[in-house]
Amino acid sequence: MNDSLIETEGLTKVFTVKKTPVNAVTDVSFTAVRGELVAFLGPNGAGKSTTLRMLTTLIPPTSGSARVVGHDIHTDAAGVRARIGYVGQLTSGSFSQRVRDELLSQGAFYGMSKRDSIRRADELIASLDLASFASRTVQQLSGGQKRRLDIALGLMHAPPLIFLDEPSTGLDPQSRANLWEHILDMRTQHGTTVFLTTHYLEEADRYAERVMVMDKGRIIADDDAASLKATLAGDVLTFGFADAAEAASARAVVARLSAADVTIDGPSVSLAVPDGDRLLPVVVRELDAAGIQVRRATGVPPTLDDVFLALTGRTLREAGEGTDAAEEASDTEPAPAAPEPRTTGVRS
Repeated sequence: MNDSLIETEGLTKVFTVKKTPVNAVTDVSFTAVRGELVAFLGPNGAGKSTTLRMLTTLIPPTSGSARVVGHDIHTDAAGVRARIGYVGQLTSGSFSQRVRDELLSQGAFYGMSKRDSIRRADELIASLDLASFASRTVQQLSGGQKRRLDIALGLMHAPPLIFLDEPSTGLDPQSRANLWEHILDMRTQHGTTVFLTTHYLEEADRYAERVMVMDKGRIIADDDAASLKATLAGDVLTFGFADAAEAASARAVVARLSAADVTIDGPSVSLAVPDGDRLLPVVVRELDAAGIQVRRATGVPPTLDDVFLALTGRTLREAGEGTDAAEEASDTEPAPAAPEPRTTGVRS
């Protein structure tokens, strides 16, 4: 069995906006293997959702190729859609339909027998904690309950791969925590590979084994969070002294101990290093030996926002709050090649 569930080569999408070509995604190439939880990060408008929509066959690429769960997105869109789940940014349930009936309708849409649909719906209701509101209509659900239903709909046909496009956006912290508990339980219980976008960097840092960063339509980093932070950002060490003159003397000592840039800000000296836990006590001892008293010493671990800052010169939060404007504004985009399924987040 091929363990590669996503294989892309040169995937590119160019939209035409007011008769002007706009590059939304450019030359994206990567492989995602079975069992991974991949976080796909980048500012709004970076091309993340456009990439997901190409991989789920909702829009065709301008050029390049991709195979998803062993099926070509160009020539076998139906084969791709039959083997993936997709949770978009909008709630997908029919508002007047009851939760359990919505799951059964999704099963019927995928050609499942009534018996199998009932069994699978009951299984998902239990594992995703939907039982307390399974008889309610979708419009009666809270935001967190709707997102759990969205995930259940995406899993109804037991796909080996599910795409989640900002699944926790708009939820309060408790609902976000609950949703992530269900995503992780889903992965454990059903063996599902998860490929998701999120603007909550702490989620990616905590839960994903692999982090891909996209900016301006290109993937600019791809590794686990710990490696990205260690190699591209580093721990920020700050040492405080009595005055600026003492800080200047301390800077010379610190500079001998690390190849990192050492900066002075008034009575403080700071630097970013990949091994801050090891270096901090060494610096304090050396300064003490030099007769320089350290009044304050702190070590702050890096974040994924620091990684993006190191890569682009700006943080993800500074990088803009727009949408994938090219996709939203496109007035020449052809319809998908195959009839669009009623997958989660997309209604026919």
